[in-house]
Amino acid sequence: MLDMAPGPSDMAGGTLLTVAPTGAETAKSDFPPLPVTLEELVDAALACERAGASVIHVHLRDDAAEPTLDVGRARAAVVALRESTDLVVQLSTGGAVGDPEAARLLVLDADPDSASLSCGTVNFGDGVFLNRWPFMVELYRRMQERGIVPEFEIFDLGQIDAMLRLLDRFGPPSGGHVHADLVMGVPGGMPGTAAALIAAASALPAGATFSATGVGRTALPVAFAALAAGGHLRVGCEDTLSFAPGVAVRDNTQLVERAASLAGLAQRPPLSTVEARAMLGVTDRRGARRVAAGEAAAAAGGEQG
Repeated sequence: MLDMAPGPSDMAGGTLLTVAPTGAETAKSDFPPLPVTLEELVDAALACERAGASVIHVHLRDDAAEPTLDVGRARAAVVALRESTDLVVQLSTGGAVGDPEAARLLVLDADPDSASLSCGTVNFGDGVFLNRWPFMVELYRRMQERGIVPEFEIFDLGQIDAMLRLLDRFGPPSGGHVHADLVMGVPGGMPGTAAALIAAASALPAGATFSATGVGRTALPVAFAALAAGGHLRVGCEDTLSFAPGVAVRDNTQLVERAASLAGLAQRPPLSTVEARAMLGVTDRRGARRVAAGEAAAAAGGEQG
């Protein structure tokens, strides 16, 4: 088994906060605050960054607010988020249940900082979220080739074994650090309980870190368990639309603010975007764009002078 060295986060004492603002399951008509346009996505990202988020997990919608994996829209989202925020931009390669593998692979052409890599097939409510081993391998190898950091999405305990197979057979991920997201409470996946979280976290390789996502009413129990176990948090309207019994979520910012407050109470305040990039091993693509833009502007000024 591949033995990963302890990551920077093991010494930082902070909490990585990821916001998942949109998802592919909720209709805009059912939840009007859901950010589905590019402008709404950027506005949500800015507000969530101010509230403490350092990573944004992005699902895309088309003009009809339906889920899409359109590469042009993905590129536009990545560019807009990099220009407007310092967040680590992570694109979903899961899309919506039933999306074809070819379209899911093409998401990487948008050049995100990070992308999700779901580690197995799972019943997803009434549907089946299919992730064949050959598809997982192809997705992982392409991420390695392009320097895109994977976040290993774990919906059930056995999927950690699939992640370990990828690491053993094909080597470390881009950035060198293994970070998983434990997606808990999906009907058909592992339950959103402290016992399930501890079992999953204990099965991760040495030096790996994890975030945890509690779907629906499991959001708070999973958050408490994750912080107590040294893990990190993913929150957002992709995963829950209920803030408390009988109380709807106002928006994504409210969920990030609550997560930041919980992290502070645990004496593990939110990591900055700089700290998040160092923890995950993310290449600063935005910095390269800034340098290029600065050089272009300087050259244009010289020509005019």
